[in-house]
Amino acid sequence: MPDPLRAIGLRRTKQSDAADPRQMPNNAGGHTFTVASVERLRRFLVLGTDGGTYYTSEPALTKDNADVVLDWARQAAGRLGDLDGDDDRIAELAAEAEQLGAAVAELAGQLTALRKAASARLAAEVTAELAVLAMPHASLTVAVTPQDEFGPHGADEVEIRLAAHPGAPPLPLTKGASGGELSRVMLAIEVVFAGADPVPTFVFDEVDAGVGGKAAVEIGRRLARLARLAQVIVVTHLPQVAAFADNHLVVAKSSDGTITSTSVIRLEHEARVRELSRMLAGLEDSEFGQAHAAELLAMAADQASRQ
Repeated sequence: MPDPLRAIGLRRTKQSDAADPRQMPNNAGGHTFTVASVERLRRFLVLGTDGGTYYTSEPALTKDNADVVLDWARQAAGRLGDLDGDDDRIAELAAEAEQLGAAVAELAGQLTALRKAASARLAAEVTAELAVLAMPHASLTVAVTPQDEFGPHGADEVEIRLAAHPGAPPLPLTKGASGGELSRVMLAIEVVFAGADPVPTFVFDEVDAGVGGKAAVEIGRRLARLARLAQVIVVTHLPQVAAFADNHLVVAKSSDGTITSTSVIRLEHEARVRELSRMLAGLEDSEFGQAHAAELLAMAADQASRQ
């Protein structure tokens, strides 16, 4: 903001040097004063907050700098009012802070209660999902731990823990789950949350690690259910999982002896039957393998239509 005193030609000196304009030398500060100008000078004499005095010999007020001075005067008056009522204002702010602190504590307590109730339901439902995803002895828990300070999300630390087998202590997912287990836990959580907090794209790798037979079919079915709400990309070696895909892509590597290249091919129905047969028996031209592959595709399509 422009200095309002400079705007009218004021400059600064110590109060002891110019306590009264009538006592200032005629050439004070390089300006010449006359008796007639003294009274006009008095009108623009301003005592500074640090004991200094501002003065000018020929104040030159114009419309532009007068607006600056008036605006500064309004702001200064408001600031002065705040300073005069500092003690009262501090008391008001302290009371307001106390009220707000009590309100935050009450809301944080309500949030903690809701989290504990929701965490119990989430743990039970995800554990049930894990049982059909080839983790029948796994148990998931959600720990809600109160903290000493409030944060933007309440006063709790929330941590998902997994006991992968009986007798194992519940550990954070980053410490208690392998890559395949972590993928299945994520799949189970997303199936439970399906529709509540939509995510545009999921990518699962090794979600079927160490799984086969019926459990693989269950994984494929749940991936297909999740794909009704979001895009799901799965890297799999199991035909039971691949059969549920809406689009089946094969990553193939080829070499001419000097250059190795990788390509991604989208399979249509006949080619897909051959690929599933290869995944089932290693024989893409096997008549029985292809019959089994066609049966898998029909089963997956029928179950997907019922979801």
